[in-house]
Amino acid sequence: MKQNNGKLYILLGAFALFCVMMNAFRKLFLEWKRLPAVGLTSLLCAAVFGAALWLALSETHKLPRKKELLFSGLGALGFLAVQWTILTLINRDGQHNRQAAAASGLALYLLFAAAALAFLALSARRGQKLLKGLIACVLCCALLFPALAPYADSPALAPLDRFMQKRVYTMFNDYAFSVDTAEPGRTLPNVKSNLNRFGGRFPEDPVINRENNPYEFIEYIQLMECSGGSAARDLFKDPDDFTVLDDYDFSALISSCRGILKTGAKPLLKLGNVPAKLSRRQIEKAGRDEGSFGVNVFPPDDYNEYYTYIRAIAEALAAAFTAEEVRTWRFGVLTEYENHDWFHTVEDDAESSLEAYCKLYDYTVQALTDALGEDVFVGAHSMTCSEGFWDETAFIRHCGQGTNYATGKTGTRLCYLAASYYERTPGETGDPLSIPEIMDLLRGAAEEAGLTDLIYGVDEGRILVGPNAGSSSNELYSRTVGYTYQAAFDARLIKQMFDSGMDYFSSWEYCAQAENHGLPLISYYAAKYAAAFKGSRAAAVEMTKEGMIPDADVNLSAAYNENTNTLRLMAYNYKNTLRYLTDADVQISVNIPQFADGKAKVTFYTIDDSCNWFDEWQADRAELGVTDDKFAWSPDDGCPLWADAEAQKLFEDRAEIYAEHARLNPVTAEAAVENGMLQLQFTLTPHAVVFCEITQ
Repeated sequence: MKQNNGKLYILLGAFALFCVMMNAFRKLFLEWKRLPAVGLTSLLCAAVFGAALWLALSETHKLPRKKELLFSGLGALGFLAVQWTILTLINRDGQHNRQAAAASGLALYLLFAAAALAFLALSARRGQKLLKGLIACVLCCALLFPALAPYADSPALAPLDRFMQKRVYTMFNDYAFSVDTAEPGRTLPNVKSNLNRFGGRFPEDPVINRENNPYEFIEYIQLMECSGGSAARDLFKDPDDFTVLDDYDFSALISSCRGILKTGAKPLLKLGNVPAKLSRRQIEKAGRDEGSFGVNVFPPDDYNEYYTYIRAIAEALAAAFTAEEVRTWRFGVLTEYENHDWFHTVEDDAESSLEAYCKLYDYTVQALTDALGEDVFVGAHSMTCSEGFWDETAFIRHCGQGTNYATGKTGTRLCYLAASYYERTPGETGDPLSIPEIMDLLRGAAEEAGLTDLIYGVDEGRILVGPNAGSSSNELYSRTVGYTYQAAFDARLIKQMFDSGMDYFSSWEYCAQAENHGLPLISYYAAKYAAAFKGSRAAAVEMTKEGMIPDADVNLSAAYNENTNTLRLMAYNYKNTLRYLTDADVQISVNIPQFADGKAKVTFYTIDDSCNWFDEWQADRAELGVTDDKFAWSPDDGCPLWADAEAQKLFEDRAEIYAEHARLNPVTAEAAVENGMLQLQFTLTPHAVVFCEITQ
């Protein structure tokens, strides 16, 4: 009896270890660059399964020990075969890591459960009390179902999953922080100062959303590839007439810049791609190659010819807006310059493409400086978060130490470096470099090349695709999801930018309709209050108590503004899954010697489901029969691309109702200040963000 009890305890311990290892495997599998760790964890999972199988076989007493071990080993190999067969079949295209991990996890948990039940059944036959076996079976199931919940969307598991996260896990999710403003750090920028516009154009008379206006904090609007690459972008009267190279028509770009200025922002003009008529000989040689973005990807035939084109653009802008005004704008050269889909040579090799881009950059910068002056603000945007066609640090070295192709001198003017940052979908990062890693790579390369005092940013990014697809694509138009998940996702990136020294993250849409009007997205509120940190100096933050929920990211940013005597805090409760249901209790001890003893006014801005209309819309569209195929791109986007006019009208008819659900109502309270210390305490619901403004 004691021996069987011991084996029972071993089995339960093995099962708990199996749950932990399978969870670790799933996390690692979603980050494919960690292949050695993925393989090792997979082997450990198989070993634990083999041990459980041996326990079951050992209860028969009908097999020699060597055969028990042999069959256990074969079972472990079978485990690996099942696991990797499922993974390979589902993830053949490398784009379905999450689905593959979920399916294999479900199958393997069931295999383990079968081995455990076999042990219990055999134990009962050998005199173990049936009741004890049943109790052990129930314990196994109690461990099994919560472990299964992240892998399966079965409605049968949802209530148990919800109960465990809301009632059980919350007890272990307490956090405490200390904040100290005594020695302020760097002055924080407006990290939400930039907005993207794909296609290179902006309306001359933009619609301004007066109630929820993103242009209140947007300082620069990027017009991507605004000077060429397609008939819609090339600034010529007849882009397809290759016999005339100077029939310039800059009216579309001038109108776009006029519209940007009406918002209160400044243009950031991404010059490129090269107009087809300026790459005519290469196109004749290789045929049109418009990559994935519908633009000419080739460099110019004659760089002096291209210089003349860019200089004419700059002079036309100066004539329309004055050179003094245009010098306050920003310029870039191409989008993701080392992305093969945006730019490469006819030879189609990395070395010639790098040289062509460096030459294009040098001639563009020279044209701008000759037209506008030496202090023109110009830089470049790479991918960096993922591997490019060639190494972006080679371009950075060229700007710092290389020979300028346009002037023959050493170096080229470079004012900013930007990258892209995309995670694939909620629950699956796609394994990009993190924001701090991007920052370290770019700044390290720049400083090594002798380039200092640069501005660093992210020129596009966030989330590529939604969990669900529309009629033609699963891409997210705004590169955000409408779920409250997005608020904590953004707050996490904002903290990383504050901590790493990055200056901005350029976003797409902030409202439910294109061109930034309509209902505010949950990401609008995160951006609005993050922008309020501008001009404040970072305060020291230390986590003094950490919750016990695996992979939960509950954290805090803080900054003090000495001009307004205001302390701002941003706390968030994030986990990389839409299924997260666990609250986090947060306590914050603040040392703020700038405050006198007495009372402080604390205003809480809570960004959660209470100010997000998207959850109500999701419930309504299920009742109204607005299925996923009524959208062109992912229906998980709060700024949808519609494929069905009737479904769009159903949404628009309810806009006023959703506007009420979208209101954020701040709450004001008082906190006692004693000896320069004050205490705050609040609860963060799943994926919630709380901004606090503390004044005296």
